[in-house]
Amino acid sequence: MATKTETQRGEVVQSADQAVDRTQRSADELLVRDDADESPVLSVVMPTLNEEDGIRTCIDWIKTAIEELQVPTEILISDSSTDRTPEIAREMGAVVVEPDGKGYGYAYRYAFERTRGEYIVMGDADTTYDFTQIPRLLDHLEETGADIVMGSRLDGEIKDGAMPTLHQYIGNPLLTRFLNTFYRAGVSDAHSGFRIFTRDAYERMDLETTGMEFASEMIMDAGARDLQIEEVPIIYHERKGEETLDSFRDGWRHVRFMLVNAPGYLFSVPGMLLTVFGAAVLLTAHTGIEIGAMTLGTNSMIAGSLFSILGVQVGSLGVFATVASDPIQKPNDVATSWIMENATLERGASAGLAVFTAGAVYATWLVLDWALRGFGSVPFTTSSLLAFTAIVIGVQLVFSSFFLSSVN
Repeated sequence: MATKTETQRGEVVQSADQAVDRTQRSADELLVRDDADESPVLSVVMPTLNEEDGIRTCIDWIKTAIEELQVPTEILISDSSTDRTPEIAREMGAVVVEPDGKGYGYAYRYAFERTRGEYIVMGDADTTYDFTQIPRLLDHLEETGADIVMGSRLDGEIKDGAMPTLHQYIGNPLLTRFLNTFYRAGVSDAHSGFRIFTRDAYERMDLETTGMEFASEMIMDAGARDLQIEEVPIIYHERKGEETLDSFRDGWRHVRFMLVNAPGYLFSVPGMLLTVFGAAVLLTAHTGIEIGAMTLGTNSMIAGSLFSILGVQVGSLGVFATVASDPIQKPNDVATSWIMENATLERGASAGLAVFTAGAVYATWLVLDWALRGFGSVPFTTSSLLAFTAIVIGVQLVFSSFFLSSVN
C-alpha cells in the first residue's frame, strides 16, 4: 500500500501529466536540462550575483530533494555574476539564464517567465536556505491545498550569525506586522525568500518590481487576491560569501512600497479621521457646547478649521492615488469606496460649489452686518471662521473633482 507521501507526490506528477517511473532514479537522471525533451514537474529558481562560494552546496541540496521527491526537476540560475558562479552551475546540470535588466526582483521575474514546472521553488543561493527541505514545503502545499507555502525563519530556528540582531528582533517582525495589517497576509515571516507556489498562483499575480521589495510585492499581491498562504518552520543558516543587503536602504524600500500601494491606510483613513475630528472641534467651539467643565474657544476653533481642511486634502490624495497608480491594495473604507464608484466631475464640482456657496452666503451676511455697523473694527467671530472654512473646503472639492476627472 502506498504511503500518504507517495500518494501526494503521485498526484503532483499526475497534475503535470507526467508518467514517472516507479524505480528509484538518481538526481542527475531526474534533472531536466534546457535541451531535454522531458518537461519538469518542479522548477527551482535561484538569483545569483557572485555566489561561487555557495552555489555548489545549494545545488547539491536541491539534488538531494529531487532524489527524495522522484519528480523531473529543472534548476534555473538567473545570473548576473562576474565570478565562476555560472560555470559551476552549468557543470552541475543547472540551466543558467542572464537577465537583461538589473535587480533582485527582475532576476526572479526573468527566470519565472522561463520556467516550465507546475510548481516553482524560489530561494537564495548563499546557503542560508536548506533546499533539502523542499519536500516538506511541497507536502504542506499538497496537504493544505495552499497556493503558496513559505519557510518561516522566525517560527523556526535561526543559527548564530545567520541574521543580524536588528533584523531578527526588530526589522523583520515589524515589516511583517505592517504587511499583515495592510494586506491581510497572515504570515509570521513575510520576508523569507524560501517559497514554493503553484504555476496557477504565479499567473494570477501581477508582479512588477525589480528590487528587494519583490519579496514584499509577492505576498502583498497574493493577499490582495485572496490566495492561500501557508508556512512551515525552517532552519536559517549562515551565508557563504559576501553580504549584499543594505539594512536601512532595503528596509526602507519595503516600507515605501507597502505604503504607496495601500493608499487607504496612507491617505484615506488619516484623511477621514482628521476631517471628522476637525469638524467636531470646529462645531463644538462654534456652538459653545461644554465638555465637562471645559469650553472650547477661539484657538480650538482655529485648530478644528485647519484639521478639517487638511483632512479633506489628505483624503483627496487617497482617491487620486487609487485612480492614478492602480495600487495593489485599494482603499476599502466607505467614503473612498463610494467616491470611486459614484464620483463624476459634475457631482464633485456640484458638491464643492454647494459647500462654497453656503460659506460664501454666510460670509456675505457677515460683511453686510459689518457694513450696517458702519465699517468699524472687525472683531474675530467664530461665525467668520466657520464661513471661510466652508469656502476653502468648497474650492478644494471643485478643483479636486476637475483633477480627478483629468487623471481618470
